[in-house]
Amino acid sequence: MTFSDMNRRSVWLTLLGLLLLAMALLTWWWRGTPVDAVVVQSQTLVRTLQFSARVASQTRVDVGSTLTGRVEAVLVLEGAAVKRGQVLLRLESQELSAAFSQAEAAERQAAARLEGLRSTGLLSARAVVSQADAAVRAAQAAWERTQQLVAQGFLSDAALDEARRARDVTQAQLANAQAQASANGEHGSDQAQAQAQLALAQAASQAARARLAQAALLAPTDGRVLLREVEPGQIVQPGKALLGLALAGPVEIVAQVDERFLDQLRVGQSASVVADAFAEQRFTARVVSIAPSVDAQRGSVEVKLTLTDAAPDFLREDMTVSVEAETARVDSALVLPLTALRPASNTVLVNEAGRARARSVRLGLRSLEAVEVEDGLLEGDQVLVGGTLQVGQRVRVRVLPWQPGQRAGGAATPDAGAALINAMGR
Repeated sequence: MTFSDMNRRSVWLTLLGLLLLAMALLTWWWRGTPVDAVVVQSQTLVRTLQFSARVASQTRVDVGSTLTGRVEAVLVLEGAAVKRGQVLLRLESQELSAAFSQAEAAERQAAARLEGLRSTGLLSARAVVSQADAAVRAAQAAWERTQQLVAQGFLSDAALDEARRARDVTQAQLANAQAQASANGEHGSDQAQAQAQLALAQAASQAARARLAQAALLAPTDGRVLLREVEPGQIVQPGKALLGLALAGPVEIVAQVDERFLDQLRVGQSASVVADAFAEQRFTARVVSIAPSVDAQRGSVEVKLTLTDAAPDFLREDMTVSVEAETARVDSALVLPLTALRPASNTVLVNEAGRARARSVRLGLRSLEAVEVEDGLLEGDQVLVGGTLQVGQRVRVRVLPWQPGQRAGGAATPDAGAALINAMGR
């Protein structure tokens, strides 16, 4: 083979390679750029808002002594469940018991005196009145006889004066007996004084009984001991909190939610709650109140939720929990991933006969990863996601499995903590 033939063969091989390359490029262009797509489908779209919260009982009280004294015994531990009227703490009460016994004795003495006045005292006074009345009648008769004898000259005037004096003395004695009987009567001054003394003794006895009762601190209602700050032998004074109680009642979930999400919250919305330490034990709650004002320092709104069922045993006062509240729901909506929207527009690219075509859409409900399409698309349309496609460009579509709650391509959405960060950072 000559050199000329070799050159000619090399040229033909080069031309053939270029031709094959051109054919490959043409084929690639005709098939289009490979691109991912999701199929528009009708399904339920739920928007949720996630935030951190804390557990709180509706009522917390501090229990303290109203007396100054030494603690004899503390009968409960932190975390203990208590019943209404249960003794929580006792103070030393020997002196209070003695004072109560003394007051009771004084009350019995006053009652006995009043009863004596009402029975034997009154009868004795009436007997004295009867005797005095008989003496007056006898003195009056003697005075009248003496008058007759003096008139007849048998007795002197001195005898008449003596009879008059005797009559006057018996009359004075009768008046005194009647006054004493009146004083011992039901409405007399002696009985009134005795009744007043009995009332004072009864009041003193009640006060002593109350002070003795105050030596025992009782649970105001059913609840749980949150705090114990007292030990036996300690000297306590009024006004100092010795025990802290969470009173029995509905458990509340209290959260400070960024004011930017206030428009999403409504009373009555349901929520799912989970504690970090018990991530597998979710429970449900319901929004019961939204504060009417915003915390200016934190830019947040206080939201309260109550549990729809009995509180789990593992819940503790002030425990931190994560809340996911359902803020909106559309049961049948055409749904797309947010990544399908073109930047800064309500436009998507759809696959029409192998080419990328632009569609304007009207959007509705948005969640963190999905959006409702109210108009502009039909169920079954293939919407292109990702890439830097141009309108009219040929495409070769690979359909991705997707549904709300997943990223396009089947990946799960972020966990609760990451979703919380995303929600609060929108």
